[in-house]
Amino acid sequence: MTPIKVGILDDFQNVTRTFADWSRLPPHVSVTVFNQHFEDEELVTRIAPFDVLVITRERTPFPRALIERLPNLKLLVTTGWRNLGIDAAACRERGILVCGTEAGSSPTAELAWGLIIAAARHIAAEDHALRSGRWQSTVGVSLQGKTLGILGLGRLGSQMARVGDAFGMKVIAWSQNLTAERARDGGAQRVDKDELFAQSDVLSIHLILSDRTHGLVGAPEIALMKRSAILVNTSRAPIVDEAALIAALHEGRIAGAGIDVYSKEPLPADAPILKAPNTVLTPHLGYVTRETYEIYFPQALEDVEAWLNGSPIRIIGD
Repeated sequence: MTPIKVGILDDFQNVTRTFADWSRLPPHVSVTVFNQHFEDEELVTRIAPFDVLVITRERTPFPRALIERLPNLKLLVTTGWRNLGIDAAACRERGILVCGTEAGSSPTAELAWGLIIAAARHIAAEDHALRSGRWQSTVGVSLQGKTLGILGLGRLGSQMARVGDAFGMKVIAWSQNLTAERARDGGAQRVDKDELFAQSDVLSIHLILSDRTHGLVGAPEIALMKRSAILVNTSRAPIVDEAALIAALHEGRIAGAGIDVYSKEPLPADAPILKAPNTVLTPHLGYVTRETYEIYFPQALEDVEAWLNGSPIRIIGD
């Protein structure tokens, strides 16, 4: 049989083989796992030989310019059901099938609360100080009685609202299409956009990236925030004007930020956000849990097997 080459990209934790038994693929199918991230010409050189590529959401994008340089690619499998980094039209034009997986219940809201609490109570700074021999070097703030602002009250935003209520916080929300009734159903009070930024003690972003949301949180919006406010972004980096956020942090115009997503990932060692004060930074961990991977990678393997058998499943765009 004709040999088939399968490549698995960006397995940063070297766990892909742990979560799915790729050895069960037929003998004519070889599997190569890449633990490091590639870009530009090196990326093309590394992946051009492969017939099948398995990618993880938001790690390596597949724009038209890349797709057109992959003459052997026949199947692209992405974890999750939505991957805006893939140019679906370019794939269709070249006859490349795109398949996805289920995502399960998203743990991103849990991480957002971790960032909120870490920023409010200076957990990272206190951990570092304690290991350096210092005892109680900061004064945190409690969340009870504070106002939680949610930018985007969908599934994740509603999860945030429920936890905020449990903490005894006032919960407010805004997005372009949010109505007062839908806000109440989601556990929040709808306010105007300017009010959301001005009233929030904690502002958490839970929007899908689109033309309407790109740059939605810019310098004017950040300028409305309280000096004591914390901004948390576990959604998409381009929603926030990173330069404006960094300037506000350096100038003390907001109290802190918890960030999980960045304009360039993996984050370069010289990224300006790394030098911004009062930040808690995580390396895009929103969906990175054992429970999520137990869905992603077994189903990605199933997608490959189904394609090899001539009956592809979970086709994106059908």
